[in-house]
Amino acid sequence: MINTARLHSDLSRLNRETAMMSATVQTLSSAELAADSLCAGWSRAHVIAHLASNGRTLVKLVDWATSGEPQKLYESQEARNAEIDQLAALPREELLSAFEETATYFAKECERLAGELAVEEVDLHGKIIPATSIVALHIAEVVIHHHDLDTAWSIEEADPDSQENAVEAAVRAMRVKDAPGMTLLSEEGDKWVIGDGSLTVRADRAGFVEWLARGNARYIQADGPIPQLPTW
Repeated sequence: MINTARLHSDLSRLNRETAMMSATVQTLSSAELAADSLCAGWSRAHVIAHLASNGRTLVKLVDWATSGEPQKLYESQEARNAEIDQLAALPREELLSAFEETATYFAKECERLAGELAVEEVDLHGKIIPATSIVALHIAEVVIHHHDLDTAWSIEEADPDSQENAVEAAVRAMRVKDAPGMTLLSEEGDKWVIGDGSLTVRADRAGFVEWLARGNARYIQADGPIPQLPTW
């Protein structure tokens, strides 16, 4: 069950993070959108297209949580990639409109999560997440991909709870991908365990996002060699 107060809080943070990303993308010219992002093989336009596609797809998790009927998010990985490529190729104004429209649609559909849910967990590409965390999952996507645009915006500008959401999403992915055993201790007082938790690693939340999501270990301190992580 997700109570109305928590849902309102999560949606407020989602709206805040989305508004900040929207402000960033509105400053980008067509040429800047075509430039490389921090996601290997993706332009900035691809990152924005991914969020537009992903927002609509995640509504299927809302359907699953509220109906109890399992949902297939994409017909195939190829279909997912084709949809992102198609959106990324749109003219600038159409791409940005798709981003805005999807954000509004996702937030509206998530209002259905208030109250009792039909199932407690849903499956996102092999990662089992609480149904009550669907909004937080998308917050994490927005924060991480805002960072991927590689602009003046930094993860430190995200809400502290949104930073936590982003680390939790990255940790969940590392567990599924069998990352080396680590205990992550954040400066904010968080603790996450991956595998056997044998290596203690320290950073602030923003530093963990950069490392876990994109392999940048510049803010990481570890009680031993910093491990190579699987690609997310």
